[in-house]
Amino acid sequence: MQLASRMANIGTESAFETAARARALEAQGRSVVHLEIGEPDFDTPAHVREAVKRAIDAGRTHYPPFPGIPELREAIAADTARRRGFAPDPGNVFVTVGGKGVMYYAILALVDPGDEVIVPDPGYPIYESVANFVGGRAVPIGIRQENDFRLDPDELAALVTPRTKMIVINSPENPTGGVLTGEDLERIARIAIEHDLVVLSDEIYSRILCGSEHRSIAALPGMAERTIVLDGFSKTWAMTGWRLGYAIVPSWLNRGFGRLIINSVSGATTFAQVGAVEAIAGPQDEVDRMVAEFRARRDLVVDGLNAIPGVRCLRPEGAFYAFPDISATGQTGAQLADRLLHDAGVAVLAGTAFGRAGENHIRISYATSRENLLEALVRMRSVIEPLAARESGR
Repeated sequence: MQLASRMANIGTESAFETAARARALEAQGRSVVHLEIGEPDFDTPAHVREAVKRAIDAGRTHYPPFPGIPELREAIAADTARRRGFAPDPGNVFVTVGGKGVMYYAILALVDPGDEVIVPDPGYPIYESVANFVGGRAVPIGIRQENDFRLDPDELAALVTPRTKMIVINSPENPTGGVLTGEDLERIARIAIEHDLVVLSDEIYSRILCGSEHRSIAALPGMAERTIVLDGFSKTWAMTGWRLGYAIVPSWLNRGFGRLIINSVSGATTFAQVGAVEAIAGPQDEVDRMVAEFRARRDLVVDGLNAIPGVRCLRPEGAFYAFPDISATGQTGAQLADRLLHDAGVAVLAGTAFGRAGENHIRISYATSRENLLEALVRMRSVIEPLAARESGR
């Protein structure tokens, strides 16, 4: 038996593969510090969990409406008006099974074979994977350390061709923690309007910022009707296992988006959606505490990394990832990630897990305790410092 030929075009998310390798080492008795998975180590806030318990006891265990329960769609629309500066109709809000659902439905609905999708490199690997899977062509745009891990709008304009259909942006960005400026967004918007392009704006880390306010490209003039906003509950409220994301789409995309949900998952779990209402509309104290802790962890990690010879690390402005340049070690990111796992018991990701432009980088998730991070830094130094010394002596 053979797989369908289209399966040759689908990629993967290597964080889960690295986690499996790390767990295999742990099963052999090895100690491993996990910095590979982008999952908050906090529990979902108690008031959200209690809301779900009440929903189950009240019988909210049946099929939901396929776009999402009305009270959640209304809560998302209200939160969007408060935080993003534009007020979508709740009818343009769709609740999905995880944020990846938004990527799939947007690209499946809009990208024909041969169409081009401009994606960040390094960037979340599923953008490229799905674009190629449906027969499109992912076109990478460099996200470089020398530009504070922001895309260059001039380079973006040069990449647009008559086959370009969609631009994917992610701010704050995974894996770099880079944040697009207001001027960046305005220039991207002008390009999208001039060439009649759709923008998929991944804003899943929009609440996890260090100092700046979140800006959404959909709030700019003329952009709400050509932007799909992706967000969800996994990162902000530590709800990764709940599998809840959402999309805010232009009204012309409603029918197609809804049909894809009906044809795939029917709808997201009803009682989980009730909990999400409490998450987004209820008290935000726990979110504020988590974000403050992420900021402290960021500073600990960045300062610790920059104290290791051979490592240069920018201070990320958002999300909970560091993306240090390790080229002075003489290793690629993939080589160093392998050494760190097997020689030091620290699981990180190779920068190339997010695109070719990440070759000289590794990604570190600091969504774990300060104690774990301090231990990881000690272990990393034991591997990296000798490599850097050897390289500098050549």
